Amino acid sequence: MTIEISKIAPSFNAICDDETNIELSELRGKNVVLYFYPKDDTPGCTIEAQDFTKNIDKFMALDAVILGVSKDSVKKHCKFIEKYNLAFNLISDEDKEVCSKYEVLKEKSMFGKKYIGIDRSTFIIDKKGNIAHIWRGVKVNGHVDEILEKLKEIEG
Repeated sequence: MTIEISKIAPSFNAICDDETNIELSELRGKNVVLYFYPKDDTPGCTIEAQDFTKNIDKFMALDAVILGVSKDSVKKHCKFIEKYNLAFNLISDEDKEVCSKYEVLKEKSMFGKKYIGIDRSTFIIDKKGNIAHIWRGVKVNGHVDEILEKLKEIEG
């Protein structure tokens, strides 16, 4: 299945940092900002999470829920949230099921070693459960502002 704008978003049932299960279908009626990031407590990922937290009221005003997804464990997510006082849930995708559904895994290289990692990506899922916008290969600086602008367009 290829992820495309205006198509139904791939469903998932995943575990959050607070050890509750979250099903995408339960969020119908809200805009969902589903963002994928490589690793908790690394420089770019921390800046991105803090930017979402700083703007949480703006997201709430646009009837949007933020969900961050990485391969980190629930325990690591809890430490990350606590350390930076993050204001939204993080999904633990250790089995890479959600990452696979959203096609965010790609070959990367660090110090000459190749591995499969998460391509920083963001999806807006509208209130009907459709993909409204996709960003791939995200650059952290200014990205949260781009998402807010797109949500304003969607909300009309």
